[in-house]
Amino acid sequence: MVTVVVVIHIIVCISICIIVLMQRGKGAEVGAVFGGSSQTVFGASGAGGALVKITAILAATFFLTSIFLAYTSTRRVTGSIFEGRVPVPARSAPAGKTGSPAAPPLTGAPAAAHPPAPASAPAPAK
Repeated sequence: MVTVVVVIHIIVCISICIIVLMQRGKGAEVGAVFGGSSQTVFGASGAGGALVKITAILAATFFLTSIFLAYTSTRRVTGSIFEGRVPVPARSAPAGKTGSPAAPPLTGAPAAAHPPAPASAPAPAK
């Protein structure tokens, strides 16, 4: 059902673009005075009535399909992205070492920008 509405939505979007581009602008009469052709393809009154009605129908269809798709997209969510994730147990410090406790593991954090510097060796005796 959603796929059918998406296809209708795409067809309506393309149709609106084409219909709006076919309509005559407000300054079209001035263009005919300076050698432009008059737009009498749809009759003496122009295409105003038919194109305006088609645009209104397409706009209403666009709004209805947009609302339907927005509603169904919220109904499709079935859970959180964090469900089913196994927590990582914290590491403990080895028994022989003293000092600060072990930091919890970083999950999803970016790697450090610079690796830790190696321990410096003692200076040779002179």
